[in-house]
Amino acid sequence: MSLTIADGPLSGRAPDTTNYELNGPAHNLLMHPFPRRVRAVFGGETVADTMRGMLLHETGLLPQLYFPEADIRAELLEPTEHSTHCPFKGDASYRSARVGDRVAENAVWSYPRPMPAASWLAGYAAIYWDSMDEWWDEDERVHGHLRDPYHRVDVRASARHVRVFDGDQLVADADRPFLLSETGLPNRFYLRREDVRTDLLRPTETRTVCPYKGTASYLGRDGRDLAWSYEDPLDDAVKITGLVCFDPAQATVEVDGERLPAV
Repeated sequence: MSLTIADGPLSGRAPDTTNYELNGPAHNLLMHPFPRRVRAVFGGETVADTMRGMLLHETGLLPQLYFPEADIRAELLEPTEHSTHCPFKGDASYRSARVGDRVAENAVWSYPRPMPAASWLAGYAAIYWDSMDEWWDEDERVHGHLRDPYHRVDVRASARHVRVFDGDQLVADADRPFLLSETGLPNRFYLRREDVRTDLLRPTETRTVCPYKGTASYLGRDGRDLAWSYEDPLDDAVKITGLVCFDPAQATVEVDGERLPAV
């Protein structure tokens, strides 16, 4: 993801602070080997299993894993009439995955005759992430999507002074937060619970999944989600276990007296 969004070299607005130019189209493609075994499971059957997957980076999009056709179980797939056109890759044909009575419609796509600039897509197919029941990276189940090898999460102890307001109500005041920096995203400040007015907040039903941090649960007030927390984060984010991060789009977050933008 870091190559294709924000100010990454394959984004739509690569930075000016370089000593090189990319002499190519405004929409860039980069494909390279994914270094680990990946499996896709549907209806209890392994639809695809590869140690030769290729990760496609494409301007403005999340990276997409492509499987060699030989590593996809053709007997579980059914061709459909569905097709789409990409001006950068060509015409895509689709297949559905069928296991027993279960069908994942148009779950698999490929470019049988890709455009010359993307000729290396021939012989590969991709699978919609949400169409499968399970994804495995080696022997670890993956939630969200595969991790981009160019994406980082770093957590550092900080001495910044963070205050959070919900309207006129002070809901957090911390001078020892943790600063989480994540590729392509704004810095986030995670606060110890003793620095948060948890008596003013209530758990909500909202859950979200980040492939780099884990599953987040939310805290809210007056029916609004104001903050989130990772109770069992993934390895790269273990320092934020149980800490609380407020959404600057829902609450006023001040760091050293300056308000964070609502993004």
